[in-house]
Amino acid sequence: MSESIIVALIAGAASIGGAGIGAYFSNRKSSALITYRLEQLEKKVDKHNSVVERTYALEQQQAVQEERLDVANHRIADLEAITGHMATDK
Repeated sequence: MSESIIVALIAGAASIGGAGIGAYFSNRKSSALITYRLEQLEKKVDKHNSVVERTYALEQQQAVQEERLDVANHRIADLEAITGHMATDK
């Protein structure tokens, strides 16, 4: 009877160990997939942030150009007022 108990304990330990090993490899594979997906997501976020930074710089440059255009238009209007000429739209 003690032999059957020992055999049962060994069989039980092997089945628990087998399940543990299977779970370990399954978790390892899932972890590797999650790590890969996170790396891909980080790359996409970096690209997005780069686009946002470039867009902000372009918006700043556009604002400067618009300000320069406004100043130039005011200067032209002042010169026309001084000389008595009015601009005509063609």
